[in-house]
Amino acid sequence: MPELMDAFQELDYLNLNDQLSEEEILIRDTVRSWVGERFLPLVMEHWEAGTFPTELTPELAELGLFGSNLPEEYGCAGLNNTAYGLICQELERGDSGLRSFVSVQGALVMYPIFEFGSEEQKRHWLPKLAAGEAIGCFGLTEPDFGSNPGGMITSAKRDGTDWILDGRKMWITNGTIADVAVVWAKDETGLVRGFLVEAGTPGYSAPEQKHKWSLRCSVTSELVLDDVRVPAENELPNTSGLRSALMCLTQARYGIAWGGVGAALACFDEALQYAKERIVFDKPLAAFQIPQKKLADVATDITLAQMMSLRLAKLKDEGRLKHFHVSMGKRNNVAMALNAARVLRDMLGANGITLEYNVGRHMCNLETVYTYEGTHDIHTLAIAEHLTGHPAYR
Repeated sequence: MPELMDAFQELDYLNLNDQLSEEEILIRDTVRSWVGERFLPLVMEHWEAGTFPTELTPELAELGLFGSNLPEEYGCAGLNNTAYGLICQELERGDSGLRSFVSVQGALVMYPIFEFGSEEQKRHWLPKLAAGEAIGCFGLTEPDFGSNPGGMITSAKRDGTDWILDGRKMWITNGTIADVAVVWAKDETGLVRGFLVEAGTPGYSAPEQKHKWSLRCSVTSELVLDDVRVPAENELPNTSGLRSALMCLTQARYGIAWGGVGAALACFDEALQYAKERIVFDKPLAAFQIPQKKLADVATDITLAQMMSLRLAKLKDEGRLKHFHVSMGKRNNVAMALNAARVLRDMLGANGITLEYNVGRHMCNLETVYTYEGTHDIHTLAIAEHLTGHPAYR
């Protein structure tokens, strides 16, 4: 879709492309083209039906998008974090559900296996997950414990050399279609441990959660753990309590910060083209002052979010990125994208509520992105704790 690509590049208001390498630009443009050619023609039908186009999974794997910033020795692409961020940006330009599918696979399943798993677990799972031969999910959130994951009641009890897991997890992306779940549970001492639970294990089920009006092009599930017996070799041996689970969320939130930019770009491009073509009182909508102000405001907000994302990427590659940095990126960029989607949907008038246009779909999706992986308010408190030294949520 050449016109779409040119329009996005035109919004490079401060010439931020100058900060990207040729390889990073090639990766971005490759994913952008794939999204435009392969995903966007399908998304309206799937969003309306509440399904995800799993038939595209092999193509995502072939592009190297699963765990793309993990080492090549495990079958991954070994990209830097700017390239990974740009991938997330372009995937969410298509749909938040698409970016979530890839993000969960890489940041919440492959990353914990890579970071906390045994060498045997890495060799067994990472190549399969990278190739799309296996799909994973991440089980941390519970029905009564979202923003306070440390309050989880899912338990892990020793039984000989095995573990017995009991509990429920909620709002789990990819759960119903997952071959393996990274499940977090408390042992008898209250220590949070990570486990790899394979689909088909007796007592384990993952019913899908239906009737969503947001993130419809995504599989969202409950995980049910009813006396699930897990062998000792399925425990992630190098975890260190709840901190390990939160490290995984930091990885995912980094990608979400970039994804918010992608969703905002999609909305901006559509609204700008619409405003140029829509004739109102004998001239284009884009020629009136109020629409011009809206477009100028959104373009400025997107540009600021792009700069923040690039800085986060540099810090991540240098090993200096902290969780509170990521909280600021996720909080700012998703709020920016949601506000942009609301403003720009309004510019499309009645057309903005139809799935023939993309902005309304993005607006609905971003209500979920605004909430998951740490709500906007919780990230506010995380930033403020770093600034003041006082944790207001305890």
